[in-house]
Amino acid sequence: MTPAPRTTVELPEAPADRTLPQLLARNAHTYPHLPALSWQPAGSGGGWSTYSWAEVEEHTRTLAAGFRALGVGRGDRVLLMMPNRPEHWLSDLALVRLGAVPVSVYGTAAPEQVTHIARNCRARLAVVDAAAQVAVWEPLLTDAGTPLERLVVAEPGAEGGHLPYAALLGEPAAVGFAGELDAARPEDPLTVVYTSGTSGEPKGVVLTHRQVLSNALALDAVVELPPHVEHICYLPFAHIAERMLGIYLPCHRASHVYLCADPTGVAAVVREVRPAQFFGVPRIWEKLSATVRGILSLMPAEQRKVIDEAFEVGREHVGYRERGETPPAELEKRYGQVREDVLLPMLAAGGLDRVTWSASASAPMPVDVVRFWAGFGIVVMDAWGLTETTGVATSNSPRAGFRLGSVGRPVESVEVRVAEDGEILVRGASVCSGYLRPDGSVLAAVDDDGWLATGDIGRMDEDGFLWLTDRKKEMIVTSTGKNVSPALVENALKEHPLIGQAMVHGDNRSYLVALLVLDAEAAPAWAEANGVPVDGGLAGLAQHPAVLAETDRAVAAANARLNRSEQVKRYELLAEEWGPATGELTPSLKMRRRVIRDKYGDALFGLYQD
Repeated sequence: MTPAPRTTVELPEAPADRTLPQLLARNAHTYPHLPALSWQPAGSGGGWSTYSWAEVEEHTRTLAAGFRALGVGRGDRVLLMMPNRPEHWLSDLALVRLGAVPVSVYGTAAPEQVTHIARNCRARLAVVDAAAQVAVWEPLLTDAGTPLERLVVAEPGAEGGHLPYAALLGEPAAVGFAGELDAARPEDPLTVVYTSGTSGEPKGVVLTHRQVLSNALALDAVVELPPHVEHICYLPFAHIAERMLGIYLPCHRASHVYLCADPTGVAAVVREVRPAQFFGVPRIWEKLSATVRGILSLMPAEQRKVIDEAFEVGREHVGYRERGETPPAELEKRYGQVREDVLLPMLAAGGLDRVTWSASASAPMPVDVVRFWAGFGIVVMDAWGLTETTGVATSNSPRAGFRLGSVGRPVESVEVRVAEDGEILVRGASVCSGYLRPDGSVLAAVDDDGWLATGDIGRMDEDGFLWLTDRKKEMIVTSTGKNVSPALVENALKEHPLIGQAMVHGDNRSYLVALLVLDAEAAPAWAEANGVPVDGGLAGLAQHPAVLAETDRAVAAANARLNRSEQVKRYELLAEEWGPATGELTPSLKMRRRVIRDKYGDALFGLYQD
């Protein structure tokens, strides 16, 4: 497929006191034929179907009538558990047009989390994907503590007695429907986003139209993107990042969303679409860099030398930009040449040759990964924020400046300060209304002066850039009273390509230990390049003397850059990658430290035995 040609038509300004339905109406009227949503239908052989903005407006009107016929009205919350398929995206907008409040739930949520969310938000209707999701939700229909009354099932043939999604499109509009449509006010709730529950039960964060659009305007002020830019939508809609990037910002920018229902297929979609923007949580960028490094390690020495020299030019060029300086003419010429001859062809192989804005958020980004991509001339603009800040609160920016390793400066919709104990505080127009209570009321998330205590620890430098340390609750306090940031140590350990994941442990202990996981892509490449047999898979590599010796060297190299209290004394090397399906990571790929500690409790205990 050839990506849609880029247009140079500029968007009219959309102030923060607009609503999402108003933006959708603007797009349908002003850009009726521009592509809005593309997806790959099952059985299409990889072909794409596309709705224009006019078609999105028409389809969501029909869907809204179907939801209204089921009794959904203004202020009602409706649960959605589907992958990134058009039924999810379109239902979300249709419910918003009704004044209802869509609530997306992670597809990997455990049954007890689903029950908690259903009871907390008091929804009477849920739209789910297929039979597997029906099995999770069906018991709640007869649960006395849950008001859920009905399921709508998106996958044809999987209804099992519940309402098929297609029936929503055949329902006649209710009496008075036209007067109810698109009547939302800026201060009305737009969605409730449940936190991923890394350290407890998920909390329902209430976000209004005004808060979301305030953040959208602030983000537009720090990015450089072509009008109507394409976005590859592969993270769950239950994550605030994808709700902003995949639903709200496309409505704000009248841009083009490509749905990727299976996140493992995102690389293929990137190669096909060749997007101008790409967002990935740190784990995505780590895996991409590991894959590229694995390929580079197998190249002949002469070819690798040419690429390494090109990387050095790229990093030098980025260094001038990072300092806010104009690169010398001679460097500019060299960079232009290596970019054309070496870097762009390599980026084109992965579909990243047209990227003008790349970003990361959700967790501290390993500096070595950022600098790796800087070699390609790609600056991953690290950002920071929470669900409670409607996503991004600080960001690096090609416009406002960047510092590799920092998470940038505050965006225009908030102000940020660091408390005496190092906790980061935020207040402003894009800070949430609060947390949803089961009775429908909202518990404030801020103090009397409007400040949100984020739970993150960091520092602000003299130029206004924020540098993250770690989560306040995750800081390790050793038995000698030293405070240690686990993320700092883990990122140092992961700088070696063999190590894909790491978790350090040592609260109330005299020294740190670590669980290290071999990188599924880089470890076999390293083994092949070093004459180590790979026929035993990762399990065999994790026990091979050469791999263990190299891991020893990797830990020693990390320790050499850390102070004594941060150094890892002992470790265990694991072969099984952590992920959401096995419970060690949240759906947004953050570590669930408590789960990992419980699962590997015996191993951790053993690391402290003589």
